[in-house]
Amino acid sequence: MALAANAAAQSQPLKKIRIGYPSLSFRQSNVWVAREVGLFTKYGLEVEPIFLRGGQMATQALVAGDPPIVNIGTVVQASLQGYNLVLVAAVETKYDQIVFARKGINKLEELKGKKFGISGYGSATHNAANILFQHLNLEINKDIVLVPTGPDAERMGAMMAGRIDATFFTSSAAAPARKNGFNELFSVADLGVEVQGNGFATSRGYIASNRDTVKNALKGFVEAIYFVYANKKEAQRVFAKYMRTNDQEMLEDSYNGYIKWIPKKPYPTLKGIQYMLDLVAPQLPQAKNAKPEQFVDLSFLQELEKEGFFNEMAKRYPTK
Repeated sequence: MALAANAAAQSQPLKKIRIGYPSLSFRQSNVWVAREVGLFTKYGLEVEPIFLRGGQMATQALVAGDPPIVNIGTVVQASLQGYNLVLVAAVETKYDQIVFARKGINKLEELKGKKFGISGYGSATHNAANILFQHLNLEINKDIVLVPTGPDAERMGAMMAGRIDATFFTSSAAAPARKNGFNELFSVADLGVEVQGNGFATSRGYIASNRDTVKNALKGFVEAIYFVYANKKEAQRVFAKYMRTNDQEMLEDSYNGYIKWIPKKPYPTLKGIQYMLDLVAPQLPQAKNAKPEQFVDLSFLQELEKEGFFNEMAKRYPTK
């Protein structure tokens, strides 16, 4: 039945759609892989991946409806502020955010009084900073200053220039950070906090008028996960193109991070959403009465489950 549906999709003209991603991290790579190896085409879509510099810009673009689908981790905050966004799938339930500091800073406690770079307010790095400094009992803007500095490359440059003292890098950017002599201090993931981070996000309005498009895009997105697990070399080739690097250590770290953190069944975590609601409640009082279920639409993944899509993917892409 699924094969017949795929054949029907391929016989129709491809629907053009843009899908956004806010960083050059392996967590964004499902969009890249699905585009590069023809998985979106397989499901009737001609997808143009769009790089949006940081979570804040990506969220603003999604709110404006162009692109109508973005892989972001800011759905909760945006929805609390009145934007009807929704998470359809998720690829991040723990923050793979590693603290790196300039020379001379060797312990987390030495961050007090320093400038800490984040990509932007409302971004995954901002959320991770809130979690980290809450753990360290450091009050933001009193004990430590957050400086919105842009994506990885910009934060790397800012630290090299001395404009910030420390920042986060994911596994994808850890290798160049080490090569630049920065001190690796701590991974936020080691705190064991379950969060709702990056995922396949859209608006309820777009779903209402383009449900088939959302489902087909999700199929490509999910199949890309199984493809990456089963095709390391091809996946790394795509990573290299979009991350704009041939650094083998960086590509190896990215692939290993992908296998470690990206689930084959990318369900959002309601527990993680509740944690995020509790985290932002002091700044957004409306979070106190919000329920995690209002930020997700699980119907698409549940349909794929019912249709046997995940079982089909497991057979098509066997792994050890």
